[in-house]
Amino acid sequence: MALVSAKEMLQKAKAGHYAIGAFNINNLEWTKAILLTAEECRSPVILAVSEGAGKYMAGYKTIVGMVNGMLEELKITVPVALHLDHGSFEGAKACINAGFSSVMFDGSSLPFDENVEKTKILVNTCDVLGLSLEAEVGSIGGEEDGVIGQGECADPKECKAIADLGITMLACGIGNIHGKYPENWQGLRFDVLDSIQELTGDMPLVLHGGTGIPDDQIKKAISLGVSKINVNTECQLVFAEATRAYIEADKDLKGKGYDPRKLLAPGFEAIKAKVKEKMEIFGSIGKAD
Repeated sequence: MALVSAKEMLQKAKAGHYAIGAFNINNLEWTKAILLTAEECRSPVILAVSEGAGKYMAGYKTIVGMVNGMLEELKITVPVALHLDHGSFEGAKACINAGFSSVMFDGSSLPFDENVEKTKILVNTCDVLGLSLEAEVGSIGGEEDGVIGQGECADPKECKAIADLGITMLACGIGNIHGKYPENWQGLRFDVLDSIQELTGDMPLVLHGGTGIPDDQIKKAISLGVSKINVNTECQLVFAEATRAYIEADKDLKGKGYDPRKLLAPGFEAIKAKVKEKMEIFGSIGKAD
């Protein structure tokens, strides 16, 4: 199955009161694990790529080639979107040219008028090419590729203004944070989310920083219009722990060197388990049928 825009899967998720998982990919193992799990669970899925991960994996064209090859070789039949995560304006254009089926332009750190103008340009481009476009209002807390946000709450009126430009999905800050949540975190601002939902109507909303948010808050956010949830840190943690445990056990390693096929296998299985767990919480299992 070829890559698809995220538009249809997110519209169905919004109407059906579930969410699609957007899982960041950082190498071949992560990508393969996520795709196989999506196929096993019959769940649509979004493969998210940060600009930093794009550089690490040798560029956006390399990633497109890898993902398209896996879709064919692994016989993936569920809908899959390849999406730029927290992209700059130039990064979004580069991913469009490379063959991504979805992009995010994160103009939340820019003056609002500049965020609007650059989003407008990308709306026109994505409409012509049939790609999905995510925009953001209100900086997400934590760090993403060196950009640090304090977990702002978006202005609902600004959210409506961006949504009205014709984007596919809207990321809005509601107190969420990238990475681990501090002990004194006050939780998601559902009053803000509810206000945004009322003004943006059928627009699928996006929750970044899915790691560490309690399941009950995740499910409440979905009930208030969240249709896409990003997960990265949680996968990083389980991958690292599984790899560390394998090395410490010294299984099949002594005097043989580090065969990456063996070294990364436990992390691969850990990613699969984590992605399935998240899909169950998001309610997306079986929604590809």
